[in-house]
Amino acid sequence: MFPIRDLNPTRTTPWGVYLIIVLNVFVFIIEIQAGVLSRIPTEETYAFFNKFGILPIRYSDPSLSARFTLWEQSLPFFSSIFIHGGFFHLLGNMWMLWIFGDNVEEWLGTVRFLACYLVWGLFAGLIHLAFNFTSTLPTVGASGAIAGVLGAYMLKFPKARVLTLVPIFFFFQFIELPAVVFLGIWFFLQLIQGAGGVAGNVAWMAHIGGFVAGAAAYYIFRGEKGSSVR
Repeated sequence: MFPIRDLNPTRTTPWGVYLIIVLNVFVFIIEIQAGVLSRIPTEETYAFFNKFGILPIRYSDPSLSARFTLWEQSLPFFSSIFIHGGFFHLLGNMWMLWIFGDNVEEWLGTVRFLACYLVWGLFAGLIHLAFNFTSTLPTVGASGAIAGVLGAYMLKFPKARVLTLVPIFFFFQFIELPAVVFLGIWFFLQLIQGAGGVAGNVAWMAHIGGFVAGAAAYYIFRGEKGSSVR
């Protein structure tokens, strides 16, 4: 299933969503200019992702973690959510943020939305670290933080319609699904994949952690006034 757009209009400009997208694109341009996205990984590639991505072995190996300061060990939990491993990695994440982020931002307000986004990314990173404590693969990408957006959206706007491209046998159909169905299926797939740990270089547990954190935010802020689907 691939989401095309949601049918849940907003009345405010999602400046926070715009800012996040601009920052991610800006960092991606820096990656390109630095040559860390070349087809054949170089020493610079490994050094960049190991420094700014979440590399679990940096935290689980005492001899390795001793080489880093507290700031250097904390930075990846935030820098990693603005780094992507390729164009389609970036595009997929920013597309999901574009579709679902504006309503969540309107509900929470821009400042609170941006703060929650960082917290969701942090929590996603911590969950990934907890379940892959000795991994030597660095993890980057905004998907954990965006999963938080999805978790909050599903509970706040369960009846919102999501125009979805769905493969049915050999054909593709456009179907409007309630957000609770579309995002519920999305989360279920993360759970299935996450049951086997990180597969195919995708941090499934980070997705799960971010989604749960977003759902928790709904219960914390559900009394706040904001847009709703009628």
